[in-house]
Amino acid sequence: MVAPLDRANVDTDAIIPKQFLKSIARSGFGPNLFDAWRYLDPGEPGQDPASRKPNPDFVLNQPRYKGASILLARENFGCGSSREHAPWALEANGIRLVIAESFARIFRQNMFNCGILAVELSKAYLDRLFALKGKVTVAVDLEGEKLTATSGEATVECSFSLNAFDKKLIGAGGWLAFADANY
Repeated sequence: MVAPLDRANVDTDAIIPKQFLKSIARSGFGPNLFDAWRYLDPGEPGQDPASRKPNPDFVLNQPRYKGASILLARENFGCGSSREHAPWALEANGIRLVIAESFARIFRQNMFNCGILAVELSKAYLDRLFALKGKVTVAVDLEGEKLTATSGEATVECSFSLNAFDKKLIGAGGWLAFADANY
């Protein structure tokens, strides 16, 4: 499922706020992904997320985007500090692919280290992806470095570039097909 996060310059403090960085273990960060946007009340480490009031306007709280494995964003995703906790929080929430115009360099590599594919596309292609409506299927050909998104009769095909090391981290070899999504 694709969740459209139509924001530019999403920094790592927005992805996982600093007050939740109490551990160097790779687990436990999921409930606080996008914490300040996801909840209407401030959160504290160890607080039960079920006791908090979710923001109904935040994309990941909307029922049609629950369980999204693909995040569609704008330019400069993951800017700010290079904290590894941010990709860990994405991974803990089941995000396996982030598509954006650009990523902060260290953050992008941290995503690959976690097994999250980071695909950079031009603004024109991102605009076309954000414009897709209804049931969307996304497929990624790592070897061929191509992404295809289909919605009804509309198809967006685009190329991207990955180095051999990043392909190895992701496990290149054929198509990665992601579940149908409604966005």
